[in-house]
Amino acid sequence: MTLHSLARLLALTAASLSVLSSGARVTSLLPPPPARSVIYNYTPVQEAADEALEADEALSFFFEEVKPKARHKASAVVPDTVAVLPTDSLLSLSTYEMVTVLPSYNLRPTVFDQLQVWDDSLSLATPDAVVAGRGIDPAIFSWINEEDLRNKLVMRARQHHFVYRPDAVFYNESQLPEPPKEFTAVIDPATASIVLKEVVKTDIKVDGLGMDIRKRHWLRNFNGSLQFSQAYVSPNWYQGGNNNLNALLNLYYNVKLNPRYHPKWIFENTFQYKLGVNNAPDDDLRDYSISEDLLQWNMTLGYKSARRWYYSLATTFKTQLLNNYKTNTNDMKAAFLSPGELNVGLGMTYSYQNPKKTFSFDASISPLSWNMKTCINRHMDVNKYGIKPGRNVVNEIGSSAEGKLSWKMCDNISLRSRLFVFTDYGYIQGDWENTIMFDINRFLTTQIYVHARYDSTTKRPEPESEWHKFQLKEILSFGISYKFAVS
Repeated sequence: MTLHSLARLLALTAASLSVLSSGARVTSLLPPPPARSVIYNYTPVQEAADEALEADEALSFFFEEVKPKARHKASAVVPDTVAVLPTDSLLSLSTYEMVTVLPSYNLRPTVFDQLQVWDDSLSLATPDAVVAGRGIDPAIFSWINEEDLRNKLVMRARQHHFVYRPDAVFYNESQLPEPPKEFTAVIDPATASIVLKEVVKTDIKVDGLGMDIRKRHWLRNFNGSLQFSQAYVSPNWYQGGNNNLNALLNLYYNVKLNPRYHPKWIFENTFQYKLGVNNAPDDDLRDYSISEDLLQWNMTLGYKSARRWYYSLATTFKTQLLNNYKTNTNDMKAAFLSPGELNVGLGMTYSYQNPKKTFSFDASISPLSWNMKTCINRHMDVNKYGIKPGRNVVNEIGSSAEGKLSWKMCDNISLRSRLFVFTDYGYIQGDWENTIMFDINRFLTTQIYVHARYDSTTKRPEPESEWHKFQLKEILSFGISYKFAVS
């Protein structure tokens, strides 16, 4: 394509767009507005040929004289003379030559179908679509490069029309009169033929899909399980042994303030109760014994001071509910509030939770801590808990630290751990509780509970006993479990 022919093409495109942007729908230049099928880029073949003939004849509006040189299925028209148009200040040319006439579909009413971004540097320096190799005449591919450049220029002009004259766009997606019809092919048994039937779409209304969206200021988590272990040994078993039946009840409830709506505060409460009962074949006074009885409450209240750090007040209270006796005696080992322990600490708390909410860790350090021990049952020795004779309460001032970890290792295995340490700088005591839960299915679970305790004031139960200040309890159980969570 020569420089003159390209300049002529630009002039024709600008003239056509000015007509389209005038507010009229090109009624004098084009036939009546196309059928709705044009909007969806579909036009019957015969209709397209007829429109092309009428549009080609209407193009004489731009030239003094147009004579058909060659026509192939009513598609192309070549001008016989050269029209003289005003000078273009950008190209500094006085005449424009045009090799081929724009196809009629480029002058139809503009229909928005897609958004394209064209570089403003598109000009005569645009690279050719096809570059001839060494020894090949470039003129062989000139018609491809001409068509490619013409198409780019037309598309650029069309996009410019979309952006700067949206009022002149014939249709757009938001103003389509009606959606296109949809058809499906079915077999008619009566005529043994395939017929097309329109698919009629109906609105499906389903009741009960309303959503109750409310802010949840409190996040709750509950886990309850009842687990058993049993052993039967026949009287003539060659190794001997006793029948055994154990039951373990575990209730865990946690509620905390939602950090999404209260990012500067941390307020968490945990209530836990464990009760373990087993038969006592060696006890002549009782048919059962209590292996585990723990009622515990933990509370943490804090206000944010820095990233993941809070000024905090940590509280822990624990006791048991039932009376527990030594085997074959009436000597009481434990009862309600005997012993009982309350600890209140003031300090800082670090809180972390991963984005997936599968791992959380809280650590509290309380340089100032108050610890109170009670023993209100008069049948028990208060000296064992550091309480003076004639009194049932002792108060201690010191420091404490607490760490809590919750980790969901995978879909059916989780770990819950808690470490608490207190000292009044005269003695030290600590508790480390670990619970590993294996979920078999929704209602069956297996748990391993390990509780390690250290108390520097504990005496040896027997002179030759290896257990002194360190104490340990371990329970492996299997049973029924129920849980729910609001998070």
